[in-house]
Amino acid sequence: MGISGFFKSMLEGGKVDIAKRYEIMRDAVSGTMSDFHMARDRQTEQIVGVKILDKEKTEQLEMRFRGLDKPIEGEIAMLMKHPLIVTTHGYGMTTKGEHFVIMEFLDGPGLNSLIVGQSPLLDGNRLNLMREAAEGLGFVHEQGFIHRDICPRNFVCAKDATTLKLIDFGLTVPAKREFMQPGIRTGTPNYMAPEIVRRKTTDLTLDIFAFGVSMYEMFSFELPWQRGADGLAAMSHGQSDPTPLTKHCPDIDPTLAEAIHKCMQNEPKNRFQSLKAFLNAIRNVKSETVV
Repeated sequence: MGISGFFKSMLEGGKVDIAKRYEIMRDAVSGTMSDFHMARDRQTEQIVGVKILDKEKTEQLEMRFRGLDKPIEGEIAMLMKHPLIVTTHGYGMTTKGEHFVIMEFLDGPGLNSLIVGQSPLLDGNRLNLMREAAEGLGFVHEQGFIHRDICPRNFVCAKDATTLKLIDFGLTVPAKREFMQPGIRTGTPNYMAPEIVRRKTTDLTLDIFAFGVSMYEMFSFELPWQRGADGLAAMSHGQSDPTPLTKHCPDIDPTLAEAIHKCMQNEPKNRFQSLKAFLNAIRNVKSETVV
């Protein structure tokens, strides 16, 4: 049975013994809500990524949306068919009662790793990476969803850092009024839009804010505000203007700097209202720097 046939039968009600189906080839990478493994499918010989969601944390998250008919992560991920988004092969339940997702294995560094290491691989590639990140996230929005955890960790680059793909739909919700009410405080604090921590109504532009912060950091290796480890860090977002990107990157094309800052506006209405609008604003930029 091929991988598509396997998931068709599995999704019709069966549970999967992950240890029997997959040979784990690399130790788990632990995330906030899950563990991720590189594995070999024993039936197809395909190398895949196996994401196993923490049962207790997943239940706690889903409780926030009780009664709202929220799709689970696997259902959302299967809708994201785009060359700049990780391919999801299937999803289901393990014999231990854990949700899991099977996806393509991306054998490259996270954008966060390149930023932390101040990698020279980014030099000359930032403009293309930014456009690809915007295009991938824009597709998520076009499908009617808010990602809610845009940050460098959730973009995986090719080994040479010339291209990237968006990953992780663990916090993703439909872009519907009932999912955008005040009080749903999910995301990564250093990239979190101010309306989230201030318990205001949200919309798609919270992703655009986080995208802007991520791109600011990719160019400068710094955050626009003081870094922190919890929600208190996000409380300062919007209380003061971010440090001008040109202070860190004096040679950056001013059109890029202006577009990134517009993404990070305190008021959602003052940000780009779509990633298409952002891409249109930088369409004539040929290089990330000017001489």
